[in-house]
Amino acid sequence: MLITALVFIMAACFLGEMSYVKPPASDVLMGMFVPKLSGQGATGDAIALLGALIMPHNLFLHSALVLSRKVPKSVCGINDACRYFLIESGFALLVAFLINVAVVSVSGAVCSAKNLSNSNNDMCNDLTLNSASFLLKNVLGRSSSTIYAIALLASGQSSAVTGTYAGQFIMQGFLDLKMKKWTRNLLTRCIAITPSLIVSIIGGSSGAGQLIIIASMILSFELPFALIPLLKFSSSKTKMGPHKNSVIIIVISWMLGFGIIGINIYYLSTGFVNWLIHNSVPRVANMFVGIIVFPLMAVYIFAVIYLTCRRDTVVTFIEPTKHDPTESSHIESGLKGADGGEEEDEIPYREDLADIALPE
Repeated sequence: MLITALVFIMAACFLGEMSYVKPPASDVLMGMFVPKLSGQGATGDAIALLGALIMPHNLFLHSALVLSRKVPKSVCGINDACRYFLIESGFALLVAFLINVAVVSVSGAVCSAKNLSNSNNDMCNDLTLNSASFLLKNVLGRSSSTIYAIALLASGQSSAVTGTYAGQFIMQGFLDLKMKKWTRNLLTRCIAITPSLIVSIIGGSSGAGQLIIIASMILSFELPFALIPLLKFSSSKTKMGPHKNSVIIIVISWMLGFGIIGINIYYLSTGFVNWLIHNSVPRVANMFVGIIVFPLMAVYIFAVIYLTCRRDTVVTFIEPTKHDPTESSHIESGLKGADGGEEEDEIPYREDLADIALPE
C-alpha cells in the first residue's frame, strides 16, 4: 500500500503537469495509436519501454498469485475468478500505461515549447533520470526534485520487489529449491540489487540510466519465453477446458505476440549489423564478434520457433463439479465446506502464497 501510494503520487504529479502544459490531445492520441519512431535510438527506447511495462517475470508472478485465492471448483466459480483476475491485472497495466502516457506527453510538451529557456533546452537535449524533475516545476515548484525522487524510489522498489517475489516462485516451482524464508529473500534480493549497485558505483548516474535502458531491453527480449507458453496454455483445451480463450482473443493475442517477437528480432538483427558496419573495432575482432553473436541470434530465433510449434498433448484439466452456491459462499468465507469440514471441490489453495510468504 505504501509503494502504491507513492507511485500514485508520481502519477498525480505528471497528470497535474499535463493539465498545466496542455499537450495537444490530437497529437497524444495519434502518438498512442499511430506508430512512429524518429531519432537515434528511438527503436531501442520503444523496446525498452515495452519490456519495462509488461515485464516477463510478472507473468509468472500473476500466475502464482492465482493460487493465493480460494476458488470454488465449479464452472461458475472459475469463470468469476478469471474475470476478477482479468480486472486486477488490467487495472494495474492501465495505471502503468497512463503514467507512461503522462510522462511522454509532458516531456514532449515541455521540451517542444517555443519559449524554452537555455537551461531547460540543455536538459531536454540530454534528458535523464537526474534532470527529469525539472518537468514538474510548473506544478511543484522547488519541491519537484524531492517529490520526483521519492516517487522514483517507489517505482524502483516496486519493480525490485516484484522481481524478487517472481524469483522466489520460480526457484520453488521450477527448480524445487528448499531454503529458509530469510535465506531465500536475501538471495533473491541480492541477485536483484547487486548488479545495479555495482554499475551505479562504477558508472555513476549516467551508467545507472544506461543500465535501465539495457535491462528493460533484455526484459523485452525475454518476453517471448514467458508470453508464448502463457498464450499456448490459456488457448489449450487440454489445459483450460471450457475456460480456454475464445477464438477472437486467441487471434488478437497471437497477433500481438508475433508483433512483439518480430520487433525484437528486427531490432536485434538490424542493430547488430549497424554496429558491425559503423564501429571502429579492428576487422579481425569484428569477424570474431560476428562468429559468436550470429549463432546466438540463430539460437534465439530457433528457441522462439520451437516454443511456438511444440505440441503439448498432456491433459491437465480436471472437470469441475456442478455449481453449488452454498458451497461457494462457504469457501469464499474461508470455510472448507458447508459444515466447516474438509471440502474436496475446491481449487488447490496455497496458503503460503496468500501473503507472499513461501513455506519454510
